Amino acid sequence: MPLSCRPALPADLPAIVDIYNASIPGRLATADTEPVSVASREAWFAAHQPQRRPVWLCEETDGAGRISVAGWLSFSDFYGRPAYGRTAELSIYVAAAAQRQGVGRFLLEAAIVAAPGLQIDTLLGFIFGHNQPSLNLFAQYGFVRWGELPRVAVLDGIERDLVIVGRRLAGE
Repeated sequence: MPLSCRPALPADLPAIVDIYNASIPGRLATADTEPVSVASREAWFAAHQPQRRPVWLCEETDGAGRISVAGWLSFSDFYGRPAYGRTAELSIYVAAAAQRQGVGRFLLEAAIVAAPGLQIDTLLGFIFGHNQPSLNLFAQYGFVRWGELPRVAVLDGIERDLVIVGRRLAGE
């Protein structure tokens, strides 16, 4: 099914939250352990300006022309200090029904292409060490392991590592 990407609108926040919440039980993609509410994510969404740190919605269209939300991506400030302004953290979440269909790849490719226009020279991913599919995806696009925070998260009583992957775009 053809995929497209567009800036997310406030009306898309419930779909974004639904996809995010669906990822929580798998314990691969987020350190949240309980579902979040749309209201709790409104400030997060408002902090993502489309011209600098956008949130994108990925949609797929079926043969009958029906459009469904396949996933989303956000660019977020890294560390919140001005000197890090040209570095962004990527977050990618794919709807359960669209996983393993190239949605994550589509969004990551789009982010890499768009980053220079957003004044971003460096992209980061913060990925659980046991999330091998995401680590593999980012590695396929030239992200390398820049760091590891061992056993910093506890999910269902199991200590988990956080791997930091990065890709420098400027000067490539």
